[in-house]
Amino acid sequence: HYYANDNNFSKINTELPPEYENKIICADSLQFLKKLPDNCIDIIFTSPPYNFGLEYDTHNDTAMWNDYFNMLFGIFLECIRVLKYGGRFVVNVQPLYSDYIPIHHIISNFFIQNKMIWKGEIIWEKNNYNCKYSSWGSWKSPSSPYLKYTWEFVEVYCKGDLKKQGKKENIDITDEEFKSWVVAKWSIAPERNMREFGHPAMFPENLVERVLKLFSYKNDIVMDPFNGAGTTTVVAKKAGRRYLGIDISEEYCTTAEKRIYDSELGQQSFLK
Repeated sequence: HYYANDNNFSKINTELPPEYENKIICADSLQFLKKLPDNCIDIIFTSPPYNFGLEYDTHNDTAMWNDYFNMLFGIFLECIRVLKYGGRFVVNVQPLYSDYIPIHHIISNFFIQNKMIWKGEIIWEKNNYNCKYSSWGSWKSPSSPYLKYTWEFVEVYCKGDLKKQGKKENIDITDEEFKSWVVAKWSIAPERNMREFGHPAMFPENLVERVLKLFSYKNDIVMDPFNGAGTTTVVAKKAGRRYLGIDISEEYCTTAEKRIYDSELGQQSFLK
């Protein structure tokens, strides 16, 4: 890891303040993260908003890209700071082919420049989901055809060390899951309940479950700084992890809390 050898990461891990454990926080992520101590989060899994392109007129936001990446990387720098030594930072990102901005490469360059170790890349195959779009670019011509992506990327980075410390009894991945999931192409249908939860770009629960079981231990602290409708936090709860979800939207935070409450009711009825 020649690009990460001269990092200045402290190897002394701390604990998340108990008042933030298993909480959904409605706040600006950058401002809230500054309240947290260094090295207190085991794993971060998130999908950053795509320049708010799903919420705003794309004709007006081209000039926002510099501001967008400055905002995003400011939050990511705080995330790296609060991540434990040996912790994992997992980012789900889609290439923005319509704007010809290879966002996954830009994000990877940021992490490498900030001395994070690239552990690998998972291809999340969405079963031809994006092929429903009818735009072809230059039809039947090499002039300027559009390439259609049926997958997204899941990029995995480590802070300071590829190996993560944990107790053997807190491993909850099965033999079959491990053998299947280390093959870095996952075929998972996209989330079908986005309208129900009022969110335009949710990832499915099975994607989060695989990431958490493969890259974290039970009782680890999972954080999502763009928690949205709360898929990361609800799956963390179901998987026996502690969680911290942050989102600026009160509506999304309410949805995330309700999903956790509903999942607890479901688990209680299942146990009966």
